Amino acid sequence: VTKREDNARAVAATVDAFGEINVGLFNAGLNKPRFFMDIDEDNWDLIMNVNTKAMWLGMQETARQMIAQGKRDYPYKLINVGSIASRKPLIDVTVYCTSKYGCLALTHCGAIALSEHNITVNGYAPGVVVTPLWEQLDKDLVKIGFKEKEGQAYEDIVRDALQIKRVSYPDDVKGTAAFLVSADSDYMTGQMIHIDGGWCIQ
Repeated sequence: VTKREDNARAVAATVDAFGEINVGLFNAGLNKPRFFMDIDEDNWDLIMNVNTKAMWLGMQETARQMIAQGKRDYPYKLINVGSIASRKPLIDVTVYCTSKYGCLALTHCGAIALSEHNITVNGYAPGVVVTPLWEQLDKDLVKIGFKEKEGQAYEDIVRDALQIKRVSYPDDVKGTAAFLVSADSDYMTGQMIHIDGGWCIQ
């Protein structure tokens, strides 16, 4: 997903299969925690390329196809998967935060730039979602010495940061994703909806 030609191929394959493309959802992401002074160029480039560059390329190639298809009576939709990390400075994952600030900027700037083509750009920003990415992050936080034991990251965030006192699961997120790709969100653009148990207001 970090190469333009791969994104272009994915768009072409979608058009070959379905005849056109009306929605693009961009969800590639990874996290490799480092304390600020331990960040190196490899860590920076890996996270920024997957989390931000890939989103930009995917948006651009998808929008290019949508523009070629011409305006419709309904908006085309681009959906970006963000993170609480675009709202909270988390010192153990500075590069991840930076990449997700970039995701937020792509959502805002894309919404303005693509509005003339009847393309809306919105996103959703989860907090702690139990997925393989978070399970690996939990291990990595112990490895770099930020947490003492596996599971502590979950416990600390639920106790100290969340208003809804539990972690979330993919089922907590899918309804918002479905809403954003549906006609119910046709009058929205440039929005990032937080699904974080209240973390963003803490």
